[in-house]
Amino acid sequence: MGKQSKYVSRQPDENGIIHWSDEENAIWHDLVERQLKHIPGKACDEYMHGLELLDLPRDRIPQLHELNEVLEATTGWQVAQVPALIPFDKFFELLANKKFPVATFIRTRDEFDYLQEPDIFHEVFGHCPLLTNPAFAHYTHQYGKLGLAASPKERVYLARLYWFTVEFGLMQTEQGLRIYGGGILSSPGETEYAIHSDKPERKPLVALDALRTPYRIDIMQPIYYTIPSADELFKISDMDIMALVREAMELGLFEPKFPPKDAA
Repeated sequence: MGKQSKYVSRQPDENGIIHWSDEENAIWHDLVERQLKHIPGKACDEYMHGLELLDLPRDRIPQLHELNEVLEATTGWQVAQVPALIPFDKFFELLANKKFPVATFIRTRDEFDYLQEPDIFHEVFGHCPLLTNPAFAHYTHQYGKLGLAASPKERVYLARLYWFTVEFGLMQTEQGLRIYGGGILSSPGETEYAIHSDKPERKPLVALDALRTPYRIDIMQPIYYTIPSADELFKISDMDIMALVREAMELGLFEPKFPPKDAA
C-alpha cells in the first residue's frame, strides 16, 4: 500500500496480551456506549446476534484471544494483529486463511468521529460480530481467495465490491432497512444517514454494478446497495466474480455521484 501510516499499533507481549492505557480503554468505552445507542432497529439481526455472542467488554479494549475463542467456535475464523497499514497481498492472504486483520491502535479523541485508517474499534465493533455468521464469513473467505489470485488492476475492481458489501452494505428486510456494513456500523453519523436520510440512492445489489461504481472514503456515501438477507452473500460467493470483474473492466466505471476531491 506504499504510503506510510501515521498511526502506531501496539505490540502484544510474549503472552499475546496488549497492554492498553487507561485513556485508550476509556476511548473504547465511550465509542462503544455511543454506538450502542444508535444501532438498535438499524443494525441487521445477524449483526446483533453476533454482538451478543462476542459479548464485548464495555470498560476495556478486548484482547484478541477473547475474540478468537468465539469466532473459532462459530465459523472457524480468527482475528490477526497487524500494523496500521498492510499491503494488499497480506490483506488477501489473511482473509484467504480465515484471519481478519485487526490494526492494534485506537483513535484519539481528536479523531473521535472520523479517522483515515481503520482502528481496532472499527474492525472489532464494526466487522467481527458478522464474522460469527456463516454466510458473511464464507463470503469474506471467498473474497480473500479471489483477491489473492487477482492482478493489481483486478484488485481495484474487487475493492469496490468489498466496499459496497462488507463496508457499506445494507439489507432490505421485511422489517425495513437494516445495516450490515462495518463502515456504517462503526459510525454514528453514517448509521443515521444510511437509514434515515433521503439524500443517498439505495439500489438492489447487482455485483457487476457494484464493481463499476466509484466511491470516496471521506464522505457520506451517495449510493448504497442492498441485499435481502445475509444468505444472499452465499449466492454472490457462488458467482464467477472474476468473469464479472473482467466484464466491468471492459465496460468501464459509472460516472461518480460525488464531486472530485479538491486538489488541496
